[in-house]
Amino acid sequence: MLSEKYGHAFDGPLGKIAQKVPLSPNSLSIIGFIITLFACYILSSDLLTGGILILVGAIFDVLDGVVARTKNKMTRFGAFLDSVLDRYSDAFILLSIAYNLGNVPNLTGVILCLGTLLGSFLISYSRARAEGIGEECKYGIMERPERLILLFIGAVSGYIVPALWVLAGLTHLTVFQRILYARKQFNRLN
Repeated sequence: MLSEKYGHAFDGPLGKIAQKVPLSPNSLSIIGFIITLFACYILSSDLLTGGILILVGAIFDVLDGVVARTKNKMTRFGAFLDSVLDRYSDAFILLSIAYNLGNVPNLTGVILCLGTLLGSFLISYSRARAEGIGEECKYGIMERPERLILLFIGAVSGYIVPALWVLAGLTHLTVFQRILYARKQFNRLN
């Protein structure tokens, strides 16, 4: 949803900064991933600090795309690498939160983390599968930016379990939205 409407919104404001960044988009993707791994280590015991670090890692995730577009360094491998690192980041973030909640112990929170992780992966898979068959499928309410924002808000506010309830429900709703959208697109072609 946000990606579809505002996916390139930062190109203008960050364009001048992006031109001066001496690193490649792939290097920025890797740095963002390393920051996210560190955030996950912190998340396992401290949701507030870890949540802030998630946001720092997400800034690099935005910047890699802006640098790629403004410097005309977009590559298919770069897009692939970014997607794979995003899936790893999503998994590590949710598993770190699950570990944190398991230590409390909050079994409901752990189950919600795992349900959200499943939904997040199915959102990505449904898009990739539709695109593999020949139809773009970026449709849905809870794409990655929305998930990261909600996790950040839940982590820093202390309301991580309510945020996970919303995430678990809306990730699976998004998968369902994509199934219906893909069906409509494929029926249009038949």
